[in-house]
Amino acid sequence: MPSPTSLTANPVDAEAVRERVNAALAAFMDDRQALLSTISPQLGPVADALRDFLLDGGKRLRPAFCYWGWRAAGGPERSAGIERAAAALELLQASALVHDDLMDRSDTRRGLPSVHRRFEAMHRDSGWRGDREQYGASAAVLLGDLLLIWCDELFQGCGLDAAAVRAGKPVFDLMRTEVMLGQYLDVLEPVAGDSTDAGSLERARTVLHYKSAKYTVERPLQVGALLAGGSAELVDALGAFGLPLGEAFQLRDDLLGVFGDPSVTGKPAGDDLREGKRTLLIAHAMRGLPAGDAARLDAQLGVAEDVDGMRALIEKSGAAGLVEHRIDELMEQSLAALDAAPLADGPARATLRALAEAATARKY
Repeated sequence: MPSPTSLTANPVDAEAVRERVNAALAAFMDDRQALLSTISPQLGPVADALRDFLLDGGKRLRPAFCYWGWRAAGGPERSAGIERAAAALELLQASALVHDDLMDRSDTRRGLPSVHRRFEAMHRDSGWRGDREQYGASAAVLLGDLLLIWCDELFQGCGLDAAAVRAGKPVFDLMRTEVMLGQYLDVLEPVAGDSTDAGSLERARTVLHYKSAKYTVERPLQVGALLAGGSAELVDALGAFGLPLGEAFQLRDDLLGVFGDPSVTGKPAGDDLREGKRTLLIAHAMRGLPAGDAARLDAQLGVAEDVDGMRALIEKSGAAGLVEHRIDELMEQSLAALDAAPLADGPARATLRALAEAATARKY
């Protein structure tokens, strides 16, 4: 059995999970690219954009958690079916990112132009008529929708036994519903929420759970376990491990969105502040600042370019320390649940521990 120490450096690569998921994605994209070429040669840029977005970068955490949920339930190490089912989660993630970048007006993703910016540039470079920003936005909506369709297609046709797919499908569908509604609540908060009221922390936690925590860790684990015939007891135990871990993962992401190094994260420094994201970090900052400073931060979020000034206010509030403390609490809760979970014999427990540590201690 691998030790946690040996896995911590790159636990997603344990049992070659990343390599196998990438191969499944590449094979799927080969097939889809052939389909697009039969419809119209004008779809070549669409196929290229989706292929680049899917295969160039990405942590592959969601497929990894799906695979190790499978292994935790006693699924075999080698299975083309679980590799394809896990790869379907990466298509869901890609769909969410394409739409998220458009809604946030992000210029980059993983160090490359975001999809809507890529198609804006194509419009500009081709000298086409009309509004290039509208063209880029339209392309991003349609391509994100296409990825969402394809994620269902790949999951349903993963090649596992039909009964296994039926067992995993309700949680797979619930996960997709949760992330879309979490995204809506994230869009709603900056325009309708009051960052200074007593409910702001709870609303931020709700967004965090449904937009990220559940579909990053909890649901992928549970889908994998159900595909392998895992018991209700195991599925619940994986949820008890996965939800706090997913929350800790997103809190780390929120800190990186404000204080991260763009050369490592692949996004401009302070992008979350420019986009006006009302994260738990921001909710804590609003509560920790004097009224005047809180009003200034509230007014600058999403509209001002003074990222350094906003960072200084967040540091003054003590919010970053509160979030770091919460990450530690959540990790303790998550790992205690993992220790108590009725996992099948094998490397799953050590690997899941290493994945948890990597997901919350990361710098990207």
